[in-house]
Amino acid sequence: MAATTQIAPPVRTASPLAFWHLLSLDAPTVAVLWTWFVARASHIRLPLASSFAMALAVWALYAADRLLDARALDLDKPEGPRTDSSAELEARHLFHHRHVRVFLAGIAVAIVAVVALLPALDLAAIRLYLVEGALLFAWFLILHTPRRAHRLPAQHLPAQHPTKEIAVGLFFSAAVFIPAVARESAARQPRLALLSCALLFAALCSLNALFISAWEHEGTCFDSPRLPMLAVATAIAGAALAAFDPSSPWPIAFACALAAVLLLTLDRHRRRLSRTHLRAAADLALLTPLLLLPFLRSW
Repeated sequence: MAATTQIAPPVRTASPLAFWHLLSLDAPTVAVLWTWFVARASHIRLPLASSFAMALAVWALYAADRLLDARALDLDKPEGPRTDSSAELEARHLFHHRHVRVFLAGIAVAIVAVVALLPALDLAAIRLYLVEGALLFAWFLILHTPRRAHRLPAQHLPAQHPTKEIAVGLFFSAAVFIPAVARESAARQPRLALLSCALLFAALCSLNALFISAWEHEGTCFDSPRLPMLAVATAIAGAALAAFDPSSPWPIAFACALAAVLLLTLDRHRRRLSRTHLRAAADLALLTPLLLLPFLRSW
């Protein structure tokens, strides 16, 4: 019999770290910090509107994704069995489901605010975001449309498959690097070095999502001994890129390496934290650019 994951109980410890995660503020914080950090390490100045738009858009996407995941709770009836999808929900999904009206209102306000900020953004960045947005919308349809409604190849994958985690890393990295890439393209000074950094950051974000899935679904294909090896490989790749590639902004690669080490350390001590705090700590581990701020002044 296949093992199932029980619904996570409500978080009892009302800590700032837990609420940072439950309110879907973790992903926007990481996105805004890394967007600014990538631009600063590449000697690019971004408009303040870019950071605001990034924060609002990422928050709306993550809140919407968690609300869509929590729809399974509405499908469960007292007289019926619990669905497989609802059995995998975590505290963040339950929190969004309990406050669905507040989150829906917040998402609507965020969308209006992002639209209002568009004139202040670079046209090249808007074009790239439109392309990414179309791909992301298609991915959302694949991810959240009921399986019986279509026969897309992705729906024939096993219920627990790392496709989503890998896609999260790619989409997140693209969103973070688009503002800097757009500015460089406008200045006709594109640097392929940013591509290697973007791929490294995508690997880091996917690693973050894979570790979280492994912690939340122990005993499944996610809970693999290969994950620590991937974290070590990511750390080594980041350190090597920072040390031996003079054309690459070394702070970006070094921050990725530090974050991979922190994720590996967190995995070693995962039993000491609750599931909600562990997931929040995984996103906290991605805030390594804060440790390199003193070096950016001389970079």
